[in-house]
Amino acid sequence: MVHWPELEQEPYDPEEFVERLAWRTTGQGVPVSGGAAMSRAINGHVPGVEPFDESSLQLHDAFVQAIKDLTLMHETQTKKCQLLEQKCREEEQAHWRRVASLIERNRSAAFTYKSLDEKITSVATKVVHLGDQLESVNTPRARDVEALKLMKHFDEFLGGEANLSPVFNDKSRLHEAADIILKLQLIAQELPRKKKFTMAIEGIETKYSEIERTLSEEFAKSHRSDDITRMKDYALLLSNFNGYNRCIDDFIEHIQLQQYRGKDIFRDIVPLCQSSWDLIRQVFPNPEQVMSKFVLNIYHHKLNEYIANNLTDTSNMEAYLKKLNNLFDDTMKLTANLAPYNFGTDHQFLSNLTKKIFQTYLASYITNEVRYLNEKCTIILQRYYQSLGHQKKQLSTGTEKLNDLKRDIQGLIASKANINLDTSVSYGGETFLSEEVAINILQLTKSAFKRCKSLSNEGDLSSNALEILGILISYLLHEHIDYAVELGVQGIPMPEVKTIPELYFFDVIGQTNTMIHLLEKQLSDSVIPLVENTSKHQDCIDLKRAELRKIEAKLDVGLDRSLSSIVGWVKTILQQEQRKSDFNPAPNETELATTSPACLRAIKFINHQTTKIRDTLDGKNIESVLMELGTRLHRVVYEHLTQFQFNSSGAMVVICDVQEYRRCAAQFKVGTVNALFDILHAMCNLLILPPENLLDAIEGDQLASLDKTIIEGWIQLRADYRHERMLFR
Repeated sequence: MVHWPELEQEPYDPEEFVERLAWRTTGQGVPVSGGAAMSRAINGHVPGVEPFDESSLQLHDAFVQAIKDLTLMHETQTKKCQLLEQKCREEEQAHWRRVASLIERNRSAAFTYKSLDEKITSVATKVVHLGDQLESVNTPRARDVEALKLMKHFDEFLGGEANLSPVFNDKSRLHEAADIILKLQLIAQELPRKKKFTMAIEGIETKYSEIERTLSEEFAKSHRSDDITRMKDYALLLSNFNGYNRCIDDFIEHIQLQQYRGKDIFRDIVPLCQSSWDLIRQVFPNPEQVMSKFVLNIYHHKLNEYIANNLTDTSNMEAYLKKLNNLFDDTMKLTANLAPYNFGTDHQFLSNLTKKIFQTYLASYITNEVRYLNEKCTIILQRYYQSLGHQKKQLSTGTEKLNDLKRDIQGLIASKANINLDTSVSYGGETFLSEEVAINILQLTKSAFKRCKSLSNEGDLSSNALEILGILISYLLHEHIDYAVELGVQGIPMPEVKTIPELYFFDVIGQTNTMIHLLEKQLSDSVIPLVENTSKHQDCIDLKRAELRKIEAKLDVGLDRSLSSIVGWVKTILQQEQRKSDFNPAPNETELATTSPACLRAIKFINHQTTKIRDTLDGKNIESVLMELGTRLHRVVYEHLTQFQFNSSGAMVVICDVQEYRRCAAQFKVGTVNALFDILHAMCNLLILPPENLLDAIEGDQLASLDKTIIEGWIQLRADYRHERMLFR
């Protein structure tokens, strides 16, 4: 068994085992591969060594002996395995026999249990039947005993106060006396009011009241001493007496003593209800009804009185509305906090209490709100105009067309007679618009919309919200913005003015846009949620669109007049300062071509107005206005240039002028305007080209789309046209 330790090593490698065996046998330093060593030893051929030398024989003998040892070990282990297998089979059979015995015992126990269960059921049935028989015999007997007892006590009352049983005068037997007097009181109610029963009935009623009063006093004493067990007993007894409700009222009043110590009653109510509910639930047999009565007492007395005291003063309507809203919100929060308490089957109990308390105040809410908003908005606007020293004018409405006609006639007379008939007033650049005023009005109505959401019932909510919206539109749009726009339109100078026009209407537009954005934001945030999914929703949208459309129409009129005034002043500059010699100088006056002073002055004015337009307008409005301005400016410049004759030197000047106009128009960043001035610049080139090259220039890309009559009329402006007319043809 010398090889057994090596065979038990983990992991076991047969080749490694052969190598170690060969190494031990030959005594050489480095063992060779086991398979190779065995093969060479058996065949008797090892390189460098003679066949079957002494070491080969030793290796052969060692392998033979090792094989024998391994064979013997295998036989021994096989016998051991067989013995162990036989032992396992025997133990398995023994276990199976034991399991069979246990199964049999379990089956027997189950049968015994079933038999005992049947016997127990049979005995229980007999016992129940016997109990029913005994009860059927005992119950009438007990009733007879109870009736006899009551008859004796009734007889005592017939005999007067002196004959009463000691049970009615012994406080330790108060529970027994209460039970007896309740039954006697029921009997007394059924008795006829005859003389022989009068003394007994009066005695029973007197004793009934006395015991009831004693029970109430004992209940109150137990309450003061926090004896919940005795309170529960007395409450159960009192629940059958007529004075039970009075006892509950006294209990409710007592637990509220010294509870409302702070100024804010709402902070005290919830903790009081929590502690009271814990006590009520332990003491009274009907805790839901008692809790309902307790909360009803709080709402009808303490809370109602608190709210009435806070809402008595209506002289300061702002403070009144804030208090009303805060008190209503606090009451609704209180209602939500008290909702988990069980108030019986009435799920609307607390909501109905809240509505009843605030019914009077909510009925007049919207009237007070509207009156307050009208007064406050009026004061805001009055203070603003007073701060400017401005007396608000009564602007006539519906006469816009008449005013436009009057303005056109004045302009025509001014242009023909060369006199100034302009009656516009600029008010020193004042726009009569204030973002502070707008924010104040919006803030007022925002608070009003919040109060409207809280204080309006579901049926009136959308109507009330629309009424508040009408006030907002009336004061912000009509009285403030529309008024300022009207003054701004009237203050725009006529196109035929003789002095540089003061244009402040663009500032009016910028401020109006800002206020309109604020108004639309409040509409989406505060108004739409109140009227959504109601019949008033579309009315609200229509009202907003109609009012904004009116403002936009007046702004369009003002923009049109402002652009006309700008272009009119440019026309005035060109007419007054542009000399014929600028474009048709004498031969001896020829100088280096430069931009004319009239053009430079006009460009300076236009650039100033362009900057103001970009600063005050927004979005696509800038592009639309600048395109209209560029178109009108092109028309004025074109018509102005058609009034002159151009020689070669003057043509260079006009090209410089038009180039400046092009640079100015390029700042508009409007493709249509750029194209118009590009064409005008190309037309100016026709004034300087030799006659023989004109046809090619006219047929070029920029001028090919123009009407031939326009081109022909333009060419006739050349100073050499009359002398060389044949060449131009």
